[in-house]
Amino acid sequence: MRAFWLFPALASMVLPWASRADGAEPSTFLSADKKPAMVVSVHDGKATDAFRAQPESIRAMVECGLTNLTETTTTSDAWRSLVSTQDVVGIKVFSAPGPNSGTRPAVVEALVNGLISAGVPPKQIVIWDRHQTDLRLAGYYDLARRLRVKVAGAAETGYDENAFYDTALLGSLVWGDLEFGKKGAGVGRKSFVTKLLTHDITKIINVTPLLNHDQAGVCGNLYSLATGSVDNTGRFESDAQGLATAVPEIYALTNLSDHVVLNITDALICQYEGSERGLLHYSTALNELRFSRDPVALDVLSVHELEHQREAAHAPTNNPKADLYNNAALLELGTSDVKTIKVRKLETGP
Repeated sequence: MRAFWLFPALASMVLPWASRADGAEPSTFLSADKKPAMVVSVHDGKATDAFRAQPESIRAMVECGLTNLTETTTTSDAWRSLVSTQDVVGIKVFSAPGPNSGTRPAVVEALVNGLISAGVPPKQIVIWDRHQTDLRLAGYYDLARRLRVKVAGAAETGYDENAFYDTALLGSLVWGDLEFGKKGAGVGRKSFVTKLLTHDITKIINVTPLLNHDQAGVCGNLYSLATGSVDNTGRFESDAQGLATAVPEIYALTNLSDHVVLNITDALICQYEGSERGLLHYSTALNELRFSRDPVALDVLSVHELEHQREAAHAPTNNPKADLYNNAALLELGTSDVKTIKVRKLETGP
């Protein structure tokens, strides 16, 4: 296994945004003198074959990433430093793009097997996302049945009227939203938290793909958990500035952020176009998994990686969405400054 440190060289990835031919001001990420964020990035050149994840390689990558991030010697010790056998562990996936472009089931399977080996009962492990249909189409119901763990949709479980995000921006409520069909002052200005997080799950593992998002920059750890955990989110989706404000503030809710113990970027494949659609012809196999306790650091690295891959493919660039991640940093959810992110790069393959 080879290991080395990658420091501010990452900052060179922002150079394409230093000047814009159209004269627009480039987005910049906040710089702050803070304790460095630690990211462990594990690479295996054989982790995918024709864009399909290879379970044996994935298992070794997960074990390597966890033990190095937690500085433990065994996978069981790594898991026990993050969760207890009394916890109900929710593995949050991003399933809408399907099994090839969303969070890949092989990664989740490795996580579930590790948790079970560490003593967490299968009945206390929940694979979840916003909608059951997306989970089913992405293969998670089959996976859950095979591993004897639970699978749940946030919307189908329902929302808690006592836990919510409140903002003056009104939304057009749809069926499934808690206030759908209600009338009166203030109806539509709240986004209610799923009962999965207020009644069931005690620890969250957030696993998101390296997949672009036209407004948020990346369908990353902040965006996935925030928009997957509450209702009435359509009011933010079409407005980059509204999304940049809402996503960090929703993630900062105690029912969400206080329970996140691990963030993972599934960077096996980097899809730099397509958002929630699977478009593998706009994808590059990176064969990496990235682990951190800092969701902002992971997402900022993902935004930079996406722009780098667009340039390599001579695709149109997308000015990085710095506001969302700077807002998250101001809320002390993590660091948005690449100069304070330390990436430990490891190899598990031959």
